[in-house]
Amino acid sequence: MNESERARRIVAKFGGSSVADAASIKRVAARIVAAKQAGNEVVVVISAMGDTTDELMDLALQVSPQPQPRELDMLLTTGERQSAALLAMAMNDLGVEALSYTGSQAGVITTAQHGNARIIDITPGRIEKSLEEGYVVIVAGFQGVSQTTKDITTLGRGASDTTAVALAAALGADVCEIYTDVDGVYTADPRIVKGARQVPRISYDEMLELAACGAKILHLRCVEYARREGVTVHVRSSFSNKPGTLVTGLVDMQKGNAMEEAIISGIAHDRGEAKVTVAGVPDQVGVAAMIFEVIAECDVNIDMIVQNVSEVATGATDITFTVPMSDGKKAVDALNAAKDRIGFTELRYDDQIGKVSVVGVGMRTHPGVTAKFFGALAAANINIQMISTSEIRISVVVGADDVDAAVRAAHTAFGLDSVSGEAVVYAGTGR
Repeated sequence: MNESERARRIVAKFGGSSVADAASIKRVAARIVAAKQAGNEVVVVISAMGDTTDELMDLALQVSPQPQPRELDMLLTTGERQSAALLAMAMNDLGVEALSYTGSQAGVITTAQHGNARIIDITPGRIEKSLEEGYVVIVAGFQGVSQTTKDITTLGRGASDTTAVALAAALGADVCEIYTDVDGVYTADPRIVKGARQVPRISYDEMLELAACGAKILHLRCVEYARREGVTVHVRSSFSNKPGTLVTGLVDMQKGNAMEEAIISGIAHDRGEAKVTVAGVPDQVGVAAMIFEVIAECDVNIDMIVQNVSEVATGATDITFTVPMSDGKKAVDALNAAKDRIGFTELRYDDQIGKVSVVGVGMRTHPGVTAKFFGALAAANINIQMISTSEIRISVVVGADDVDAAVRAAHTAFGLDSVSGEAVVYAGTGR
């Protein structure tokens, strides 16, 4: 938010690292005040301070090994309400009137699922009225109210981004600014690749693939919502005034021929997956469907799938797939319970893996991307365990100890290393 930007409606989201303590909250307040005094209408979506959500979760687990989902949502949403109220206090002291609202007060209507609810509607009448009266509105992110039960719900970790984009769409905002502790979207995680380059503009499709493959800069559902509603997202640092990264559906025509040369936009990685191998599966019609029906029934998402060639002697095959590590035990338990029905001989589980992905719209028209990626991994002596592709992405599973080396090898192979110095991570969390 620059003082030169006039008469715009801005939705700005600030992550937990941007409001980690009282001094940080005052710094953010001053930034918002400057935008308001420049003539803008400003709605702020705020996350909980620093590690508050983790601390609340730890406290809940000390009290109850399995907290009731409804009560857990009641507890976790207090973190955002604290930071929203504190930010409003700081702004009022700077001479700009601000009002803090919970998600439900702001009109964020969700499904009834606790812990991972989805936004189904925004009724921003109260926000609109407050903006008309000259207030800056501060909304607690990550939360809403169920349309059916009227209970407080949470949208899943990192979903304050989604709150911000949804509000920007409902309010017809000119831009949704996502403030974090890095200067924008980078070609790789700057904590791993010190020479990662900041990307000035990236498409929704590329950002979706990066987010789905583990890039933490934006929440996946935030990007999905932005693409569907046509919301321009501006990723910036709350610790600097650098221009950041625009996430849009538009091709950057100003790059000219350079745009065509940008084969790969970035390298993403994800350490949060586990690999499940169902060994000795009868190679018969319907057995694979049975396996994945069992997984679906326990509400576990599957990412990558590989099936081996059937052994002639036994007529059996192995099916390997990846799931979120947090759901690994649930998936294994469900499969073991169905072992007799499915007829497999052995179940193997491995959570010492990581996924590394190269993403870029340029690979649609450039042959040799796969060869270059795999060649770089081979040169680094990294073994590939699984492979998955889309039109603009190639993902591989490697050993957990090889993830950092694989990211660096791919980043260098595709010419993404910066020659202008190291990327800066201001607060160390990436959000």
